[in-house]
Order: sequence, then C-alpha cells, then structure tokens
Amino acid sequence: MLIKSVRGFTPKHGNNCFFAENATLIGEVIMGDDCSVWYQAVVRGDVNGIYIGNRVNIQDGAVIHGTYEQSATHIGDDVSIGHNAIVHGCTIKDKVLVGMGSIIMDDSIVESNSIIAAGSVLPKNTRVPEGSIFAGIPAKKIKDISPKLQKGEIERIAKNYMQYAAWFK
Repeated sequence: MLIKSVRGFTPKHGNNCFFAENATLIGEVIMGDDCSVWYQAVVRGDVNGIYIGNRVNIQDGAVIHGTYEQSATHIGDDVSIGHNAIVHGCTIKDKVLVGMGSIIMDDSIVESNSIIAAGSVLPKNTRVPEGSIFAGIPAKKIKDISPKLQKGEIERIAKNYMQYAAWFK
C-alpha cells in the first residue's frame, strides 16, 4: 500500500482496517474503524480533505478525490463504494451503496439509506433524498428503497466487505 504525505497532511485511519497492497492513500485522509480500501483504489486527499466514517469499503479501482479550495469529500458510516466508482467533492451520508462505475460529482449530497445504481452519473449539486434509488445519466430518482433492498443490498454488502477484509489479515 502507498501512504503518501502531502502539504503537511498524512493519512490517518482507525482500528481494524484493511488496505490492499496496491491501494493508495494520499494527504488529508481521515478514516474510521473497520474500513477497507481494495486493489488499485485511490483515496487522494491532496487538494482537499477526505473524511470517511466507520465500516466503509472502497472497492477495486474506485477513486475518491475533491476539488481544490472548494469541495471536500465526506463519507458516513456503513457505506460501500463499488468497483471503479468516482466520488468527487461530495457528501455521502450513512448506509449508502454507490454502484459500480457510478460517478458522484462536486457538492452533491446523497442522504442516508440510498442506492446509486451502477453506471449512474450524479452531476454537480445533485441532492438524493433519504431512502431513494437513483439511476441513469444524469441520475434521477427511480423509486423509494424498500426494506428488502435496505437489508439485502446496502447492509449485506457493507457487512460482507468486513468479512472479505478479514480473509486478508
């Protein structure tokens, strides 16, 4: 794993985290407990801060970044960032699933208990209401989340990634 200091900031993380050998953490990154950063994922806090809660998994090839002097990135607890997703200068609250290959742009806010479908693009300043599923390019609300999806997708994936990370320790 590459951990690199820049502009006087060194990444910090909590307890029981897993970092793949080729994951990259740079600069002002503060991460909670039980997180995982997977193969070829980049968490790049060089131009603005990246603040990550507990039990967050950042899957293979994902990029987390911000915009210089404008937009930091905030990620809550129990969040799954899917393979090859881009999370840029936005806020993602608790219990969110960001689908594979999706893009969330600056100053967007994804409220808790929501899903961003695979391949979706949230343009700058998009607001995802709590309990919503957004899909498409540009992403729009397609429906409210059901209790089945809440348990079967958001919570299941977050929990599974804690198990997967334990296999590598």
